[in-house]
Amino acid sequence: EALRDQATRDALTRLWNRGAIIEQLQRDLARGERENTPVGIVLADLDRFKSINDTHGHLAGDAVLREFARRMTANIRTYDAIGRYGGEEFLIVLPGCDKECAIIQAERMREILAAEPMSLGDSSLLVTGSFGVTAWRPGTHPHIEHLVRTADNALYTAKRQGRNRVDFLDAEIAR
Repeated sequence: EALRDQATRDALTRLWNRGAIIEQLQRDLARGERENTPVGIVLADLDRFKSINDTHGHLAGDAVLREFARRMTANIRTYDAIGRYGGEEFLIVLPGCDKECAIIQAERMREILAAEPMSLGDSSLLVTGSFGVTAWRPGTHPHIEHLVRTADNALYTAKRQGRNRVDFLDAEIAR
């Protein structure tokens, strides 16, 4: 059990690691295909995270990552999945969510993150995030790399448009 946990969980945040969240996305896409239900895909990135590490130190950066994980885990639906995709990027899988639902869920996560400052020992810091969203629709080919790349492109649109926002790109149009 401990070895499985070590192999599938991110040591810092206790979220799914990259491999495990991709496997979860594969399972949810397969279920969506069988049940004819959509799947929302969100890629979230903490805004200006490098400056948090540079200004407050890596321990503070680690605390921010853990608090982000705590806030998101406490506020996603029980059947949603979240994993640390890399660095300060997180992949969130939203089974049963079409475009509108996925945008609403991502906006809710963005608001929860920005709602109150994070405590960093004797100081606090307001941390925001940018969220890139796409959605897979039944009847279209569920190509994982393309879906994640589309969510990533939406994320970078959000970053370019000023950060602390949600942007959507349609995976079928982005082909």
